[in-house]
Amino acid sequence: MAKCKTDCIERPLSLAFQKLGCVVGRHPCVFLLLALFVAAALGAGFIFLQERKANDIEDQFTPVNGPAKLERAFVVENFPQSEEFSQLRLSSDGTYASLIITGLHGENILTEAAFNDIIELDRQVKSIATGNTFENLCAQTKGNCMSNPILDSINYNATEIVSSVITYPMNNGTFLGTSIGGVQLKQDSSEISSAKAVRLFYFLDEEKTKKNSEWLDGFLKLLSNYTQQKTVHVSFFTSVSRQNELETNADSVIPLFSVTYFLAITISILSCLRLDVVRTKVWVAAFGVVSAGLAVLASFGLLLFCGVPFAMTVATAPFLILGVGVDDMFIMISCWQKTEVDKAVEVRLAETYKEAGVSITITTLTDVLAFYIGLLTPFRSVQSFCMYTSTALLFCYVFNITFFGACLAFNGRREKGNRHWLTCMRVPEATGDAKGCCVGGAYDKNTRKEFEMPMDSFFKNYYGPFLTRVWVKVLVCLIYAGYLAVSIYGCFQIQEGLDLKHLAVDNSYVADYYDNEDEFFSDFGPNVMLVIKDEHFQYWNPTARESLDLCLENFQNLKLADSGIQLVSWLHEYVKFNAGFDVDNETQFKSHLTTFLNQSGFSQDVNFTNNQIHASRMFVQTVNIRTAIDEKNMLNAFRETADECGKLQTPVDLIVYHPAFIYFDQYAVIITNTIQNIIVATCAMLVISLLLIPNPLCSLWVTFAIASVIVGVAGFMALWDVSLDSVSMINLVICIGFSVDFSAHISYAFVSSDKTSANEKATDAITKLGYPIVQGAVSTIAGVVVLAAAESYIFRTFFKIMFLVILFGAVHGIVFIPVFLTFLSTCSNSREKNKEIIPECSDTIRWRPKAFVIQNQWSADPDCP
Repeated sequence: MAKCKTDCIERPLSLAFQKLGCVVGRHPCVFLLLALFVAAALGAGFIFLQERKANDIEDQFTPVNGPAKLERAFVVENFPQSEEFSQLRLSSDGTYASLIITGLHGENILTEAAFNDIIELDRQVKSIATGNTFENLCAQTKGNCMSNPILDSINYNATEIVSSVITYPMNNGTFLGTSIGGVQLKQDSSEISSAKAVRLFYFLDEEKTKKNSEWLDGFLKLLSNYTQQKTVHVSFFTSVSRQNELETNADSVIPLFSVTYFLAITISILSCLRLDVVRTKVWVAAFGVVSAGLAVLASFGLLLFCGVPFAMTVATAPFLILGVGVDDMFIMISCWQKTEVDKAVEVRLAETYKEAGVSITITTLTDVLAFYIGLLTPFRSVQSFCMYTSTALLFCYVFNITFFGACLAFNGRREKGNRHWLTCMRVPEATGDAKGCCVGGAYDKNTRKEFEMPMDSFFKNYYGPFLTRVWVKVLVCLIYAGYLAVSIYGCFQIQEGLDLKHLAVDNSYVADYYDNEDEFFSDFGPNVMLVIKDEHFQYWNPTARESLDLCLENFQNLKLADSGIQLVSWLHEYVKFNAGFDVDNETQFKSHLTTFLNQSGFSQDVNFTNNQIHASRMFVQTVNIRTAIDEKNMLNAFRETADECGKLQTPVDLIVYHPAFIYFDQYAVIITNTIQNIIVATCAMLVISLLLIPNPLCSLWVTFAIASVIVGVAGFMALWDVSLDSVSMINLVICIGFSVDFSAHISYAFVSSDKTSANEKATDAITKLGYPIVQGAVSTIAGVVVLAAAESYIFRTFFKIMFLVILFGAVHGIVFIPVFLTFLSTCSNSREKNKEIIPECSDTIRWRPKAFVIQNQWSADPDCP
């Protein structure tokens, strides 16, 4: 019954493609001009490219509606920005410039010579003039610009750095954990013995947006041209640096497009080249690449017209589309070459479409569906990439069966007239397999088909029989077991998360700053905000305060928060502040609260309006946040502890927040979302395979190939130092589609073969599709290989995973799957049991002799000027 269902879909689809091929073969001009017109019309959408660009890091590379974004909204609503600046209480990163100063050779930075240079550099920064001085733009506290505590502690006098006693991390009540790095303490003391780095911050008033931008540009200009002093090395950064570098990153791949298309055209031509001047497919190969380019132009233009955001990740899509489009081209050329040369062009094209149509439909459907499933991810950068790529693949498919089919028909007419591929002049027909520049059009007189390509002969006469030997099958199974073992091991080594420095190009000043920050300032992590959001919480109730103290103690006992630094708590200070009133009395508690908040500096930590505390916050310092795993563990530990606080006898309803949590949220969804996408897409691929491949059991092998390639790619990417993040997630979605491509072609050819034994079927399938698969793999890798030279982690990651996907996909297609299919004797030919004659295009043409006359007298050629 299942076989009937698949056959009932596959056979009518083959017939539909046969009829389409016949129509395209008769009217190639219509399809060619129509495709060009559509591409030109939709391509006009590129005029909207600049306004559709979406490169905001937070918007594109953090989860949509992530928990931290909701937490931030609550913080912003309840604790609006005060005129009194406090870095601790920022709900965002703020607007700032920063310097990390280190010794030239890693020596102690706390020397008089080094601080002379540091103080001079500080003076130059504060003297930057861009129409507004730093003093006019700076974030202020009590009427003065926010200063740097390490310079304050020595009164901006370099000589005092040697004589002053500086304790760490707290110095006279001031936290220095983010100001001094690489610290060595004196034995059994908190006094600093030496340090490797000093960090300075220059915060600006966030409301002066335009003026701030000009000053930050001036800062970057000053530091970019800064001549290193004799004693120190300086790395620098601003709050807009990541964004600027991300946009520069996207522009860095544009020069690679021309190289990619040149490589693709060259490889396509070389792989389709014949010494026979008539049968060579030079123009067909070139127009196959053009067809992929037109698909990109039309699809991208359409989506730009529709207002779909154009994320930076989309810049990699044309490289991918080129490889896929050329893939299908090779399948169609292979099928064309297996038709009888003396038939009319429309007949040959009908047979080509009949043979290739279902196969390229399966791969297109699976690829497109895989990408559309990628729209389920919570990352806009992934959504944008998947939308553009899936739409481009659809257009690539349409252009292949229209534009490229028309080019194939025109080339067929040239071959029918025995014309030279370059001059379009008629040449004498070659006899046998004779070749030369003045003769051509040779073909096999026995089969009435073109002579086999050398690679086709290799797969038919050598590789196929070799692969189906018993000892080779055993060897293949052992190799596969080794591949699977290494892949599974690699899967357990996967690291999560996108390091923000990877959004910049390799030689960027941003990378230098991040490297120094990781090396010298990892002892202390974010100072996390604990926000009590329950407006009915009774702060004056001793039982409620005990419950809150227990909750806060749980936070301080966390491994990544056990810093020994006292919790910043307005409530603890208020209880100590007790000036002759009863803090356990609600009325007295509230009546003295405003006075306390104004005097103590905690006014920004309590939302006390209309005689009610709507929300309040405390702060706890984290420590030793050195790696992405530490960031993930810290975020999870804090949120779990917050949940536990809500389960106490007197519940404390609180949330945890820090601006960095916006980016840490990716850890909460990246693995679960990737697994979800893979499972959904794999099930969808199975359904498509069951519908279109006329044997359900063989469809299961296609699904098996998907799982096998995904495990391989995931494992080997971890061993190749690629983390699982929003960028690599895109490529794992690609993996699903491409793993289907190769295995579906081979599986479909296997079950469609007229041969009787499983070994013969496998050999026949490899003969038909071995070389096209190799061509497709080489052309796809050629489409992305230039990205290996990109100065960007994002684009190099795309290359690495695409390389693994194509390599493993092709190996599965021409090694593993053919061998495994031979173990399935049940994969028989459904066509053999149903020998009904499918009406062919030739049946209609047989009654139209005029069509042949026109065909024989036709003299124009698309390659002629």
